[in-house]
Amino acid sequence: MSNKKYIDCPTCNAPSLWSPENASRPFCSERCKLIDLGEWASGGYSIAEGQSTSDFSSSDDPSNQSGEGEPQTHQFSPMTKH
Repeated sequence: MSNKKYIDCPTCNAPSLWSPENASRPFCSERCKLIDLGEWASGGYSIAEGQSTSDFSSSDDPSNQSGEGEPQTHQFSPMTKH
């Protein structure tokens, strides 16, 4: 029995060896790796920005002496293809 782990190639869904032996990991080949890079470079993929979180600090919170809230952070949803 083989202990090799395979995953689906993100570009073509073919089995891709998840091992240092696979220089294109997680892709199945250099070709799929370059196709993916081209999609990012051309703007075909983007990371959709989720709703920003609001400042949850309270004026009576002793740790917030300056009265200024923490910088806003952003939650990101998974990448989408245009």
